[in-house]
Amino acid sequence: MNAKTVTLTDNETGKQIELEVLEPTIGPPTINISSLYKDMGFFTFDPGFMSTASCESAITYMCGETGVLAYRGYPIEQLAKNSNYLETCYLLFYGELPYNKAFNEFTDMICQHTMIHEALKKFYDGFRRDAHPMAIMVGVTGALSAFYNDHCDIRNSYDREVVAHRLIAKMPTIAAWSYRYANGLPFVYPDASLNYTENFLHMMFSVPSKPYKVKPIHAKALDLIMLLHADHEQNASTSTVRLSGSSEANPYAAVAAGIATLWGPAHGGANEAVIQMLQDIVNSDNSISDYVKRAKDKNDTFRLMGFGHRVYKTYDPRAKLIREVCHEILEHHSGDTQLEKILDVAMTLEKIALEDEYFISRNLYPNVDFYSGIIFLAIGIPMNMFTVIFSMSRTIGWISHWNEMMQADQLRIGRPRQLYTGKPIRSYPEAKE
Repeated sequence: MNAKTVTLTDNETGKQIELEVLEPTIGPPTINISSLYKDMGFFTFDPGFMSTASCESAITYMCGETGVLAYRGYPIEQLAKNSNYLETCYLLFYGELPYNKAFNEFTDMICQHTMIHEALKKFYDGFRRDAHPMAIMVGVTGALSAFYNDHCDIRNSYDREVVAHRLIAKMPTIAAWSYRYANGLPFVYPDASLNYTENFLHMMFSVPSKPYKVKPIHAKALDLIMLLHADHEQNASTSTVRLSGSSEANPYAAVAAGIATLWGPAHGGANEAVIQMLQDIVNSDNSISDYVKRAKDKNDTFRLMGFGHRVYKTYDPRAKLIREVCHEILEHHSGDTQLEKILDVAMTLEKIALEDEYFISRNLYPNVDFYSGIIFLAIGIPMNMFTVIFSMSRTIGWISHWNEMMQADQLRIGRPRQLYTGKPIRSYPEAKE
């Protein structure tokens, strides 16, 4: 049977080219245009790469139209119910769920790598105390290549595996220490007796002067948030890691580039924007209904943050999963009057979005950023740490895509083309007045 093709015709010259149609496991067919410039002299124009498959990948599948998200073929709903973040890390990197022995060995390996080089403590001192934690994350992650310059042969599968283990293990320590440094608190070393998310919360919040015990509901919520954010296909930060890695840059630098991209408010800062919006509503003299009316007014620039999604045209599957644990945390929360006002506003907005025909008809459901921001606030995590935790979660996705790319038969440096609209070629003037 002949492969499916599409024909492209140049109406001016009559020249034609047959372009192969590649069939994915699931998802839309993809036209292979790799020979288009060579055979026809054309580039394609696709701002934002919204219709362009930049790579071939077997890691994550998502469909915004139907609200599907799957890691290595496993629906996110099943993973959220049956798995945990570290097991999901294993799945994303190695391609299959681990047997008990393999998972125990993987967990032990991660525990071995949670410490970071002592000299990195001095590296933190180079930052201002008011530095944003994401700025510290970018700098310290990029600096890892200076402290861990062994196992850097990107063509060696074992070396890539060691790098992955190090990044998964050290990112919580780096993240927690960025918070501690900014708040003038002593660094807390990892505790191997705790699980992955418990250890992070311990390093964030414990103090030498009194015992600290991680609340199980907080650890559960954080683990779920991290699992749901572990990967999301070829988004801006993942594409950045792939593009940086395609130059054969060291993986720590590539991941640092991903963190820098995630820092952008259009990508990783959405949950922070949700809390800022809720705080503004609480501190204003206007009612919630006033803000809802403004959101419905097409002539008003105000937008409700945390509702709808750029890709998902239905209820974000991650939001459905995180909503339950969000409500569970709120049931156990009490004490801070200002915080409770914010949480009350959030729950009122949620009810409106789930019942109001205006929001339902436009698929403006509460998204994962809406719920994760509320959970972080209830746990006591400051807003400038929201994106830090996002980057900690997404590290496994980045390094899995980088590893997959390094295994490709033909690794080519990324080189997007452009539609040039500048001045035509012109001569330098002989005399300038």
